[in-house]
Amino acid sequence: MDPKELKRVRLIKRIAQELPDGALVNLGIGMPTMVANYIPKDRNILLHSENGFIGLGGTPEKGKEDPRIVNAGGQPVTLVPGGCYFDSAMSFAIIRGGHVDYTVLGALEVDEQGNLANYMIPGKMVPGMGGAMDLVVGAKNVIVAMEHVNKNGAPKILRKCTLPLTAVEEVDIIVTDMAFIRVTKKGLVLEEIAEDTTVEEVVKCTEPKLHIPGTIRKF
Repeated sequence: MDPKELKRVRLIKRIAQELPDGALVNLGIGMPTMVANYIPKDRNILLHSENGFIGLGGTPEKGKEDPRIVNAGGQPVTLVPGGCYFDSAMSFAIIRGGHVDYTVLGALEVDEQGNLANYMIPGKMVPGMGGAMDLVVGAKNVIVAMEHVNKNGAPKILRKCTLPLTAVEEVDIIVTDMAFIRVTKKGLVLEEIAEDTTVEEVVKCTEPKLHIPGTIRKF
């Protein structure tokens, strides 16, 4: 596993640890789908997929994939005992009805007010926003999983988003390859940093001010 992938796995494991027992959790396409492979074994967590499943499990063994059981990104997954499937109308009724406890999704930009931009870069072809707008408004808790900086090394956590917004003031937690940050009314609170970084590096790579408590844990 290359260093970049190791960092992704680390942040995904941290997100999995944040999910409480009994939660109904939606995992967005891309990196968030990896959370399914790292759910603590002592927790009963149900995974929801917007394409019509509750009770998704981890990645199946090679050769045992079922083309009818895939996550929202079209990747083969498993179905846990008691899991069920339904149509898209029911899936979005669950989301819009406020029944999803957590949603985990990627982002292009997040700002200090909890605004999220994750579906469009002007001038570039995009497949569409999917269910992101419904999820970030309908879910009780919104966790963003992303790299801390973009491919050019510029911060993805900004004072104010520059790209078209997916939702306004809906993000609760930001987990990156460098840090665990909570969005609060007083601003962004740096609670944890990755084991191979420093507070100073995180501050340098974050555009808005970070509120830093006396004790910073590592993950």
